[in-house]
Amino acid sequence: MAGFFSQLKAGLTKTRQNFVEKIEQVFTGRKKIDEELYEELEEVLIRSDVGVNTSFELVERLRKEVKLRKVSEPSELTLVLQELIGELLGEETHLTFAKQGPSIILVVGVNGVGKTTTIGKLANQFKKDGKRVMMAAGDTFRAAAIDQLEIWGERCGVEVIKQREGADPAAVAYDAVQAAKSRNIDVVIVDTAGRLHNKVNLMEELRKVKRVIEREIPGAPHEVLLVLDATTGQNALQQAKLFQEVAGVTGIVLTKLDGTAKGGVVLGIQGETRIPVKFIGIGEAMEDLRPFVPLDFAAALFGSPEEEEEF
Repeated sequence: MAGFFSQLKAGLTKTRQNFVEKIEQVFTGRKKIDEELYEELEEVLIRSDVGVNTSFELVERLRKEVKLRKVSEPSELTLVLQELIGELLGEETHLTFAKQGPSIILVVGVNGVGKTTTIGKLANQFKKDGKRVMMAAGDTFRAAAIDQLEIWGERCGVEVIKQREGADPAAVAYDAVQAAKSRNIDVVIVDTAGRLHNKVNLMEELRKVKRVIEREIPGAPHEVLLVLDATTGQNALQQAKLFQEVAGVTGIVLTKLDGTAKGGVVLGIQGETRIPVKFIGIGEAMEDLRPFVPLDFAAALFGSPEEEEEF
């Protein structure tokens, strides 16, 4: 079985073709590093879903590095840009868990991004790590969301706390927290509604759920994970900004990276929101949701040869 780096590299093929190969075309065949090169690079970055502000930032940082290192050959710029992208993505960031008592992870995001699937995969991983896990069906606006979570619960052997369709999501969160306390559960993953009538409703609902959780467990939720679909490109960046404002997002799960040419959005999200990407999804299998390692991502994006690691 191929190592995860090979899988990541293969999963980023479409993004690499849309992003890195176009960047290399800007650098190839030129005799000098000039203003025209920088302008073309900026355009490629923006078209690759990196985002306007982050594209400007990367090009400015590249200008400074070129001067600092006295780089004169355009062919040398790819490696410099890879380094800058690695720096932009930052360090690997791990989940925060409670020191004692149940850890509460609130999962937010719009419908259709793979939120329920992400919750199921996270529950499976935590259980494999030896943790006692519970899921809470807090998206009570869709009967299908409750049913889907129950299916994942059966697959993983994890209990799902639920109420009827249309019930108060905060009441479901309350039930889950109480059950977790009484049964010595380590991690509770709480689903939330993916779509309400407007932004105000969304804000109020999430605030209410968070209030109830914090009242029962001071300091909780310990994580608020936002699930985004990489295939939506700039739309994912806009969602990140909205949910950062309304939910106090602590980490991002970026799904469907293997099926898109828009993986450059990872850079835009990091550059514009500074919310760390904590997990990425590069396949349908249970094990294909993995912790995000920025240096590995940058290396795989640029097709750099890396040591195969066993995960």
